[in-house]
Amino acid sequence: MEDINASLNSLDDNDSVAVAVAASAGIARLEAVRFRAIAQLSRHRDGVGSVVQEVAFALSVVDGHATGLVTTAQALATRLPRTLDLMDQGHVSGFGATKVAAATAWLSDDDALAADALLEDRLPDKNTDQIRKAANHAAITIDPDGATRRSEHSRAGRRLVARQGDAGVASIEIEDGPAEKVNAAYLRINREAHALNTSAETRTLDQLRADVALDLLLSGQGGTSERAEVFLYLDLNTYLGLNDNPAEMAGHGHIPAALARYIASGPNTVLRRIITDPLSGQVKDLGRDRYQPTAGLDEFVRVRDRECRRPGCHRPAQACDIDHSTPWQFHGNTDAADLIDLCRRDHRLKDTPGWNYQLAPDGTLTITTPTGQNHTSTPPPLHEPRIDDEAPPF
Repeated sequence: MEDINASLNSLDDNDSVAVAVAASAGIARLEAVRFRAIAQLSRHRDGVGSVVQEVAFALSVVDGHATGLVTTAQALATRLPRTLDLMDQGHVSGFGATKVAAATAWLSDDDALAADALLEDRLPDKNTDQIRKAANHAAITIDPDGATRRSEHSRAGRRLVARQGDAGVASIEIEDGPAEKVNAAYLRINREAHALNTSAETRTLDQLRADVALDLLLSGQGGTSERAEVFLYLDLNTYLGLNDNPAEMAGHGHIPAALARYIASGPNTVLRRIITDPLSGQVKDLGRDRYQPTAGLDEFVRVRDRECRRPGCHRPAQACDIDHSTPWQFHGNTDAADLIDLCRRDHRLKDTPGWNYQLAPDGTLTITTPTGQNHTSTPPPLHEPRIDDEAPPF
């Protein structure tokens, strides 16, 4: 061990990153071995509940963690063999595999195998939140009717829970609340917290959000009143009920078509026309009838990006900063070709020495780290890109 530590101490930054990546891949392969062993134990016991307790004792984990290990192991061994193969290749971590297993748990065995095949090229080297969203999208795509029933059941189980803590603190949580209302509530709280965050304010933004939320619950006040929005993306045929393609809610992920239609038909819903490029599915323009050009540009960038543009960050664009990919002082332009959405944390990261952000004409953002690693993100298309030579239907 001392020799290993001595070797690590001599690494430069690039080599340190390479060793960390290689170690993570090795850990994923070992986790695949562990899942196979747990699955084999479960087969021998015919899946009886005592397996969970045995795993909990043997691995010194709590029962809840052991339950997750056993259910994931069973799914990987029977319903998700390609995901397990990706672990063998070091491309998906054990935690990522649990996200796939959870997102597909409600599918039949045949549908889970189909989702597993659909995900094979979408999971490698993604973080766990990206994996969760991809797996959820695949599951909804494979069984849209089942996804609708599951959504209805989950939303019907909404409840408010208060948890008492120590040192004079407690927590309040809305469990399984409607996603569109929870996201809209958070965005309102976030905006009003920012409005209160003046130079004379001593509270942090986290403290302000908590105080605003409690004030709203107790008195209906909490700061300046502001209308909250959520961005819901669905194609026209889905809205009209001509297909059941999954829709997407920025900051939340994919939702069943039936739920999207329900949200989109709400009495306070404002529908906006979005013009896309038929070859790429990317946003090209918005139908504008509310704002002056400056506000329209702001809105266009937020609608186009949906979420923070750092790969793997899913903070909704409405809660992000609009920033120049090329800094203004270095001749950046205030236009859609140079502006991107970054959450406050990633906005600060961008301005840290050694980080470089380049936005290509097609919307692809390339982030170069101080060690020379490149990471890219592209706003997801609003519809499947046209990949053949057939003329568009107009």
